Amino acid sequence: MSNRRASASPIPELPPVTIATFASGMGSVSGIGGALRGRRARRVSGAMFAPSQYIPARRAPYTCPVNAARAIVLFAFVLVLGVPLLMRPAESRDVPDNARRLVVVTPHVQQIRDEFAFAFNDWHQRHYNEPVVIDFRTPGGTSEIIRLLQSQYEAAVRNGQFRVEPDGSVFMQAGTIPFDLMFGGGSYDHGRLVSAGPRVRATGPDGAATETPVPMSAPAGFNEEQLDDWYGENAIGAERLYHPEQYWLGTALSSFGIVYNTDILAELRGGDASAPEDFDALTDPRLVGWIALADPRFSGSITTTFDSILSNQGWDGGWRTLRAMSANTRYFTNSATKPPIDVSQGEAAAGLAIDFYGRGQAQSIARPGQAPETVRVGYVDPAGSVYIDADPVSLLRGGPSPELAKRFIEFCLTKEAQALWQFPARTSADSERNPVGESGERMGPRRHELRRLPVRRVMYDPDGPYFEHFRDRVDAFAIASQTRPRGWRSAIGPLMGAFAIDTADDVRNAWRALHRLRDAGSNPELADELEAMFFSMPPHLMPDGTELAFNEANYSVIRNSWRDPEHPEWAKRSEIRYAKYFRETYREITTRAEAAVRASERAAR
Repeated sequence: MSNRRASASPIPELPPVTIATFASGMGSVSGIGGALRGRRARRVSGAMFAPSQYIPARRAPYTCPVNAARAIVLFAFVLVLGVPLLMRPAESRDVPDNARRLVVVTPHVQQIRDEFAFAFNDWHQRHYNEPVVIDFRTPGGTSEIIRLLQSQYEAAVRNGQFRVEPDGSVFMQAGTIPFDLMFGGGSYDHGRLVSAGPRVRATGPDGAATETPVPMSAPAGFNEEQLDDWYGENAIGAERLYHPEQYWLGTALSSFGIVYNTDILAELRGGDASAPEDFDALTDPRLVGWIALADPRFSGSITTTFDSILSNQGWDGGWRTLRAMSANTRYFTNSATKPPIDVSQGEAAAGLAIDFYGRGQAQSIARPGQAPETVRVGYVDPAGSVYIDADPVSLLRGGPSPELAKRFIEFCLTKEAQALWQFPARTSADSERNPVGESGERMGPRRHELRRLPVRRVMYDPDGPYFEHFRDRVDAFAIASQTRPRGWRSAIGPLMGAFAIDTADDVRNAWRALHRLRDAGSNPELADELEAMFFSMPPHLMPDGTELAFNEANYSVIRNSWRDPEHPEWAKRSEIRYAKYFRETYREITTRAEAAVRASERAAR
């Protein structure tokens, strides 16, 4: 089935037009001028423009006087610089000069940043009588943030900006690192702050040289009584709510499920608009070219979703689901926020999403007062396999303001902050029923409904004052899966890169050809053979030249070979070999299946 949707009457084909834009990579008006002189401007087909917008190429161009051209360039420059300042929220322009500054690196979206910045400033002024401004830094998703922090800490270690204490811990002076906190992301990536930092050489008490790891995060240092009040039992399903040594503390909870468009599903499935019930629903070959997924090599959240599928379905079943789901993709994107948007716009039938992305997108297109079940976009947590993960905050070692950072963590775990995640916004009439907080005002966000799940159990008490005000009446503690991760997460990026992302056209072609052969029904034995090839795994070459079957039993040995310090390029070389195997396998499947279908058609004639 073609992905091209029916359109209105076609726009007449017109002669090509040459257009230079800031998006052409020139960076400025003067850069565009230089690019035009160098004949590097972007060419855009005239078919992209309506006739009324077209200027005939033979018309003599208007030439600006030199002074006028300079004035235009100056005006454009001032406009580019000034608009962001004018468009800032009023509260960010009105922050007093004496406000303390907290620097937070985060993957969180703008709405979360806005609500927590305002609420923390308000809370801090009430408790400490001084204003605070949060300087959010957003270099990308969690994977990019981890790489950024690794480079910062590696530079600090190279420059000798640390001290090894007698107990073996590593001390860094406040201000060594420019960030105070990492806020948001999954527990896996916050765990990497503990385990994936640089190592320093030190002399032990016995005079022997040792290597000491440098955790990028530092224990928050709250007492046990406080932790018990916030969390109770340190468990959500099979996972933890906070690190036992407080290297990270959960502030919210995330589930991972399916966002879907009922209109597109009905169109592709012969009128069946029902919501997907499980992840296997996304492997339906009728959906080929209509599934939107994020690239797990760039998105920690989608990697957690894939890891949940593997852990719940097992090695063979899990990889089979991920392979078939990948064969149905329209694309892989490096942004986990893109699939829900494209699903809502009809550019994809379904995709994987974090709960709040999916629910938030469904809410954004709903009419005021429309029941969620009647909105054409929905979100579902697959029954029996809902992975609930803590969304933490981590105090960064050597950050500029450790005391202020600890206060932010404390604020995030107040009932006032927990209400920000799920209560109706104060702009909604529903907020008139929100409980009143310690500030004397209604609890909940000011403008943006965040649709996240709080981390504190007290918020879910059905007899308490909070749960009835949730936008999403979901008890995260009741639905969390008890299945622990199997330890295969590190295979997801390399394998999916090889069998799906870097071989995207080949895997889709093979998948289509395989199912055309199945539908023809003329050679079921060949179809079975090609299907086994489609779901096969490549052999893994070890550094010593031996080959291992890529299976569950051998995985730990294979993973260790990727990390072999004596062969630092082995992981990359292995990925290249895997991709070559999959590409050749898919092309053989396509060739043989298409030949069999043609032979069947000739025989039928």
